[in-house]
Amino acid sequence: MSLSGFFAITRPANSVVAGIAGIVAYLIATGKIVPEALLLFLIVLLVTAAGNVINDYFDAEIDAINRPERPIPSGAVSRLGAWRFAGVLFLLGILVCFFTNPLCFAIAIFNALLLIAYAARLKSTPFLGNAAVSYLSASIFLFGGALAGWNGITHMLPIAVITFFAMLARELLKDAEDVKGDKAGGAVTLPIRIGIRSTVRLAFFFALTAVIASIVPYLWWGQWYLAGILVVDCVIVVAVLVALRCETADCVKASRSTTILKLGMFASLVIFTLSAIFL
Repeated sequence: MSLSGFFAITRPANSVVAGIAGIVAYLIATGKIVPEALLLFLIVLLVTAAGNVINDYFDAEIDAINRPERPIPSGAVSRLGAWRFAGVLFLLGILVCFFTNPLCFAIAIFNALLLIAYAARLKSTPFLGNAAVSYLSASIFLFGGALAGWNGITHMLPIAVITFFAMLARELLKDAEDVKGDKAGGAVTLPIRIGIRSTVRLAFFFALTAVIASIVPYLWWGQWYLAGILVVDCVIVVAVLVALRCETADCVKASRSTTILKLGMFASLVIFTLSAIFL
């Protein structure tokens, strides 16, 4: 075992970005940053890191075949060590929550339990696993808003809905791309169950739902926000449209739909942040 292995198993870049999103969420909810918002960064970072570690714990046997360079199969971290490390990270994240408020504490507890349930069981459950990942991404915005109380959560609800449905569309498209590997590994995903074309159509429906929800913040941010978000919405719609003709995993992958959708989601976060600061 090594310190570098324990560092790598947290997927630090992913965890740091999630922590920053927590601060951005508070900024969007309130239009300002306060010192307490740094707690959001720390909590989200710790809980996300814990989720990454527990995910590797449950995926150890699969990673031994598909990703032998990962910390557990490579021997950099033992499976028992990963289990204990995840517990410490979860505990630290929850302890820091004591310095926020009951709303943040409740969301952190629920998300920690959901991360464990996802890694242990939901990941292999068609659609529910996709929905869990989408909720966890969207909940960062609810968590950031929760630091400002119920008004903050209410203000962040449209952003969370947008994120949830956009992420759900992307998760389904990623599953459509990975059909060959999932079949070989014995996984049963939604596109394996209902077919690639039906899955892409469902992803398109969820993308449209995200686009419709993105109009709601116009009520408080006005026409400049609307002008910016409509451009992003076009990117999101096009991202899924290019995959609608696909009937094979290779076609979905070649369409680069998930990459375009990811860029659209990042652009929407930029629009939200700029709107919170200037509008």
